[in-house]
Formats: sequence, structure tokens, C-alpha cells
Amino acid sequence: MTCAAARAETAKRACIVRSMHARGLRRISYSFAAFIFLAGAAQAATPAVHKAESVPAVRPLTMLVGGRMLVIPSSGSFGGQDYTSQWPGSYFRAAFAGTKVYFRVGKSEEILHVVVDGQAVGSLLKPEAGEYEVDGLSDGRHEIEVLVATESQAGPNTFGGFAIPAGEKAQQAAPRRRQIEFIGDSHTVGYGNLSTKHVCTKDEIWADTDDTKAFGALIAAHYDADYQVNAISGRGVVRNYGGFEADTLPQAYPYVLFDKQQRYSDPAWKPQVIVIALGTNDFTTPLHAGERWKTRDELHADYEATYVRFLEGLRATDSGALIIVWATDMAEGEIEREARKVVEQRKQRGDQRITFLPVDGLSLAACDWHPSAADDRVIADKVMRVIDAARVWSQQ
Repeated sequence: MTCAAARAETAKRACIVRSMHARGLRRISYSFAAFIFLAGAAQAATPAVHKAESVPAVRPLTMLVGGRMLVIPSSGSFGGQDYTSQWPGSYFRAAFAGTKVYFRVGKSEEILHVVVDGQAVGSLLKPEAGEYEVDGLSDGRHEIEVLVATESQAGPNTFGGFAIPAGEKAQQAAPRRRQIEFIGDSHTVGYGNLSTKHVCTKDEIWADTDDTKAFGALIAAHYDADYQVNAISGRGVVRNYGGFEADTLPQAYPYVLFDKQQRYSDPAWKPQVIVIALGTNDFTTPLHAGERWKTRDELHADYEATYVRFLEGLRATDSGALIIVWATDMAEGEIEREARKVVEQRKQRGDQRITFLPVDGLSLAACDWHPSAADDRVIADKVMRVIDAARVWSQQ
């Protein structure tokens, strides 16, 4: 790829997030699915996404995916495989030449954003299983991307691939050389980040959570990088929010899905940057009777030792990655102090590719005092300054 082409590709990728934000994709209920129709094509064509009334003879498209996937053979999918995912931030990409494209959705309790050639075409809210059509495209080459915006703690969702009419031409979406992994809790998920109020219902939190507008997606778009968001709201390093019983993030992290039936392994996933924020749920609520830590000091010691071991495991897998551990000044600075101690311990043990980043002064104006979309941009800017200073991709 030429330098000019690379810059164009990066600009187009970054436009996806900006475009969806500018067009204000929000919640509209309509039967099983909701569609937001947006103009975005040249030559008087008006791209739109809708449930397909019928599907002609088609040819499957080769697909690139982002996020951890369980791939299962399926006769009911385009291409003979279903892609099941549960960690947030999953996405699916393909390219073709023609005027329309189809995709299949299986079990789905999620919001899907559909993007063609860097322009938001529409969104599906809890779409029913079946085939969907994107039409109204100008005749020529196109790239389509379907992005999962929501969190899916309750259960996994399934995507059945892309296809085009048999007479159209399949092409190959360009793979990305850069990879970034984001690990954390609700702050990394983008929990309620579209909301402008603190008190939200469960349904409002679901509808106003948009991982594609959280800091991870913003950073990945800026660098034209593939990314994973391995985060679960409410989970901590050793203690979940309020002390509730469930897997902590380090306990869930090794697996493809939250059922812990299959360990994740992908030799092609070698992130050059890993961005981690854990500790909010460990420290923002007081200890109560019945928890295994009798004092705050005991909790601190457990957190530090467990976090250090978790980071050691990440380093063993990705020896050259830049690891950025960031924390807010919530809980009267307790989170920052503890996360900083963990990074210092790793440095004392010889890890010089790790850094601590304090992120103070966020508005926390979204649901349940979480970072807002504006805060996500602040976090993204701070993280990108660290990445740029480290010259991670100076040779690319």
C-alpha cells in the first residue's frame, strides 16, 4: 500500500466513528428491530438496511472479524460458519463490487451499526434472526462493516456472514497491520456513555451504551488498527462492584465466551499496544460482612498481587507490547494509588514496556456516574499521547 493510500484508508476508518457520532444514532424501537436511515452515498443513491423479503442466489464473501469468536459450522449461514461472540466491541468486515449486499444475524440481543464505505447506513436494535439487505448503493466497489455497540453479559450473539447476489463480484477487505487490545470494566465497555443523566433505567443503560463511541474504538480508528475490547461491566481484579459474586475480569479473561468452555487462542492476535483499566469495582464500594478481606489493607495486598500476576501473563504472551495501565481519581485517589503500585512492581521486576497513566478530572456525566462520550474522547487523547511518545508504529 502506498503512503497516500494508507493515509486515505486511515482517514476513512477514523470517519466511521465521527460519522456515527455526528449523525446521532440513538434509540428508536420498531417491532423486533429498529432502523435508522441515513444518507451517505453519492450519485443520488440512498443506502439503507432492512430485513430482506427474499434472498436470491448468492455467493458468500470472505470476512474479516474483530474480537474473540467461537466459529461453528452452520448450514444456515453465508459461508457455512456462524461466528459467536460475547465480549464487547466485536465487528465484521467484507468488500465487494455491486449495488447490494446481504448479511445474516442469528440469536441477537444487541445493537448493530451498519457502515458502508465509512458512512453510517443504519442501526438494528435487537434484530430478529434472519437475512438483512443493504441496498441503494452506487455501482462499484464497497466495503461493509457491521459493529456491535452493546454489552452482552447475559449470553452470546451470533453473526452468519455476508453475501452478494451471484452475479456481483467478491473482493477482499484490506487486513490491518496494527492491533490494540483494551482490557477493563464498564469504563472500557462504554457503559451508558451516550446518556446525559446519572439516573438511568436498565433499558436506558442498554440503549445508551455504545462501545463504538467509547475510547477504545476512537483510538483504534485513529491508528487504523484492529482491536479487541475484553471488558465486563462491574468486574474487578479481585472484587466485583459491591462485592457481588461472579468471575472477576482476570478469571473470565482466558476464555472465548463467559461460559469458560473454550480457552481463547489466536496466533494471529499479537497486539502492539495493550490498554488496561481495572480497580474501579474493587475500591469504589465499602467492604461488608462476609467478604474475605477484613481490612482495606488486605484488599490492597490481594489486588496488587493478583494484578501483577495478570500483567505477567499478558507479558508472557505479548513480550514486546506497550502496556498502558490507566486509572481515574475516583474513590479519593485509591484506585490511582493502587494501580500505580502495581506498575511500579512490574518495573522493579524488569518490565520497561509498561507505563502508568493517571486520568483525572473526568465529568462522569453518563449513567451511574460513568464516563460520557466526551470523557471517552478525553481518555482517548491521553492514551494516544502515550502511544505517540513511545513511537510504537514509527516504522509503519
